[in-house]
Amino acid sequence: MAFEVKMPQLGLTMEEGTVSKWLKHEGDTVKTGEVLLEITTDKLTSEVESEYTGILLKIVAQEGEDIPVKGILAYIGESGEQVESSEASAAVQAVSAGEAPVPTPVPVQQTGGRIRISPLAKKTAAKLGVDYTALVGSGPMGRIIQKDILTASEKKAEIHPSGLPTPPMPQKNTIPSALELMEGDEVVTLSGMRKVVAERMTKSAQQIPTVTQNMKIDVTNLMALRKKINQDLGVKYSLNDYILKATAKALKNNKHMLVSLDGDKIIKRAHVNIGMAVALDDGLIVPVIKDADRMSLGEISEKAKDLAERARSNKLNMDEYKGSTFSISNLGMFGIETFDPIINQPDAGILGVCAVNDELVMDAEGNITKRQVMRISYTLDHRLVDGATAAKFQLAIKELLENPMQILL
Repeated sequence: MAFEVKMPQLGLTMEEGTVSKWLKHEGDTVKTGEVLLEITTDKLTSEVESEYTGILLKIVAQEGEDIPVKGILAYIGESGEQVESSEASAAVQAVSAGEAPVPTPVPVQQTGGRIRISPLAKKTAAKLGVDYTALVGSGPMGRIIQKDILTASEKKAEIHPSGLPTPPMPQKNTIPSALELMEGDEVVTLSGMRKVVAERMTKSAQQIPTVTQNMKIDVTNLMALRKKINQDLGVKYSLNDYILKATAKALKNNKHMLVSLDGDKIIKRAHVNIGMAVALDDGLIVPVIKDADRMSLGEISEKAKDLAERARSNKLNMDEYKGSTFSISNLGMFGIETFDPIINQPDAGILGVCAVNDELVMDAEGNITKRQVMRISYTLDHRLVDGATAAKFQLAIKELLENPMQILL
């Protein structure tokens, strides 16, 4: 009997994965624990190991396909065993349906401004030209699944005045495809993490009316305290560790900054979950420090290092880059003095951290001293946060960083 290889659920929020590369081919012998293929889930690439020993009889899901959790990827069985065509066909249909089989779903009318629809159903609707906004979903909690889109498409074809099937509506191509190439140019398909980053940054820039406010902070005392603590305790706390801790403390005292917009509803977040942007060779990922306001400086430092290291080696779990309620992007190590960070949805704000520079400052008595200063660039969602409110939050961060002992209290 052939065994099914299914798309695994690698995180609580995972709904589908993309087959990025098959490492085994039809007819290959596989053993339990051997890697069969690589899948891309959101921004992570993960390996899928075989749970069985035998022959890879049939590959159902091809490279580049989006497959729902528990969708069939392939079959493994004994040498010479044949997968029935009807069985394989049913597997393909199950994969195309975009959902795991459920017993007799009961349609639920959706209410409110948010439409619950699976990613696969949304893509299918775009390809077939189906308006899903008025559909009644038959999935869990009224979620629209691909079967609902296909049914709507069939009904649309049936009532077409010409009596002929309605031709699929071509998907809109928002990227220019007629760019003139020059000698030496290389064309690379936008895919994987870079594709996800492009989609999310475009969505954020298009949907959110933003304002970025810059503020100068004197970090002379902070730099001195950091140096002393590192020397006396033999630790290596980074400047970013102090900024994370100060931001978490400021957010704890300014919970009104932790909000998200969901349709026509404002969600007031209960947790201080700070996402920290980590640059990778082929994109950007934002692992999350959960409940950062409850951590000590040492705990934040250890957690930040661990998440960054595992992000760069592609060893994060999906749930470790989900659930942020505020984000920080630090470009100070590259000498950036100011920038406009793009909000990581569904957060209402992101703090940009800039370089530390020396400046000559004249006091009230005319004395000139050298100080170390840093700028922070705070981008806010102006639908949820006003400029004056954001400025008060920035002042709270400034107060902590200019009086660093308060960070440790």
